[in-house]
Amino acid sequence: QVQLVESGGGLVQTGGSLTLSCAPSGGTFGSAAWFRQAPGKEREFVAAIRWSDANTLLADSVKGRFTIRRDRAKNTVFLQMNSLNPEDTAIYSCAGSARSWIKSALSNDRHYEYWAQGTQVTVSS
Repeated sequence: QVQLVESGGGLVQTGGSLTLSCAPSGGTFGSAAWFRQAPGKEREFVAAIRWSDANTLLADSVKGRFTIRRDRAKNTVFLQMNSLNPEDTAIYSCAGSARSWIKSALSNDRHYEYWAQGTQVTVSS
């Protein structure tokens, strides 16, 4: 059973930065992604990466501010979040799949079989 170990998150002021990390315990990524859910809202896609070639996909709302990357040696995926604003406040969850999805499929949460518990990111104004 693959478990995702997630770290990072916390409280930051508007304009600040945070980095989230996620690693699979007992497995490897074919694809990895971050989703977020704000209070009273549905879960939304944030960013994803295909492990084999590091091809990435970002939601329009975070383009130019967030970066997703992977460290193959550490078998870890990172979400670097810059220029944070209060609208980014949410619980961020790492998701993983053993499959290497095509780019257009990376944003579909049904394609991920492993999920971390989530970490709170709060951006104060």
